[in-house]
Amino acid sequence: MFFLYQILIIILLIFSPLIIFFRILKKKEDKKRYKEKFCFPSKKRINGNLIWFHGSSVGELLSILPLVQELEKNKSINQILVTTSTLSSAQIFKKFNFKKTIHQFFPIDSILFSYKFLNYWKPTIAIFVESEIWPSVFRALNKKSIPLKLLNARITKKTFNKWRCVKKFSNSVFQNISIAYPQNEETLNYLKKLNVKKIKKIGNLKFFNNQQSKLNKLDDTFLKNINLKKIWCASSTHPGEEIICADVHINLKKKYKNLLTIIIPRHIHRVNKIVNEIKSLDLNIVLHSSKPKKLNNTDIYLVDTYGETQKFYHSSDIVFMGKSISGKGGQNPLEPTNLGSTVLYGPNVDNFKDTYKLLNKLKVAYKVNGVKSLTQSIDKLITKPNNKKNYLKIAKMGKKILNETKDEINSLFNNEIKKT
Repeated sequence: MFFLYQILIIILLIFSPLIIFFRILKKKEDKKRYKEKFCFPSKKRINGNLIWFHGSSVGELLSILPLVQELEKNKSINQILVTTSTLSSAQIFKKFNFKKTIHQFFPIDSILFSYKFLNYWKPTIAIFVESEIWPSVFRALNKKSIPLKLLNARITKKTFNKWRCVKKFSNSVFQNISIAYPQNEETLNYLKKLNVKKIKKIGNLKFFNNQQSKLNKLDDTFLKNINLKKIWCASSTHPGEEIICADVHINLKKKYKNLLTIIIPRHIHRVNKIVNEIKSLDLNIVLHSSKPKKLNNTDIYLVDTYGETQKFYHSSDIVFMGKSISGKGGQNPLEPTNLGSTVLYGPNVDNFKDTYKLLNKLKVAYKVNGVKSLTQSIDKLITKPNNKKNYLKIAKMGKKILNETKDEINSLFNNEIKKT
């Protein structure tokens, strides 16, 4: 099966110049740094011990940044390498000034590239975040005796079922993980069934309140414009949910004349279609990228940029999390609750059942089913201040998880140094 996987990777490599070209045209790829994905590094490996973190995109990157900041204090760590796969995550990384930490794009998962990557960077330990399972890199790490940790691990039912279809192959992949730290009970059970050798539950890193000032500050003109408005936000929306939110706005506008609805679609390449859909309802829509000076008659404020979501959570006490009504699986609600927002969500949140169960218990999240119930919930919350005590409980929990994770990684790293 591994041989077949490599054949598929070779086919991908044959077509990769064409794929990269179109991704550059669509502004999904860095036209200079894409070479990093073919193992041509743009940064230098300095002498000493290196710890490697890999996460897929923005969410995974933001979840580990507080941990990276703490690990920079460890004098035994000479360099920290963070890899991701998306352009948006690379752009977010640029906003931070680390002393020891650098960013590169994750290489294509060819066995040859995996060895080339590891021979250059020579990590002391490798830490993969959430759902990042890559057979070639995992095998190469094992062959080179580099410990592999799966941090804040998340395995969904859908992902688990896919791996079970290739049971022998999955066993060969997951046995390379020296220790996994699941973020919920569901993942813990799946990891056991996937024969991961060692599992330790610390908690979900995303409970930590990652209030990075560089991500949170909105333009003063925007803040002045929204000062007297009633605001609610719809985040990570998927097809069909923007129209639901627009209908909710129409309903609420009858009662709240100064209402502003902020919509942050999960994929901004859909912006033109969303604009046309909303305009068909005779609503005034403004794009964030246009940097408007006034919002007097604006109904919908559409965020068409990446990496600025936290800014808008700060401006809204109410956040509807998308991919939960017309989509499937849901999106992680911890970022808005960490910033003091009440979360509303649809019935399709199978990927975050444990998280929503806890947030429901703390009364900082409520389930809705469609336009009517979403309208009613926002109407109840829009003039009601949030219960700060419950958010403090989340913050306390997040701080504990971050500290325990930091101590665990430092201990693992220091133990590896002693072996060399």
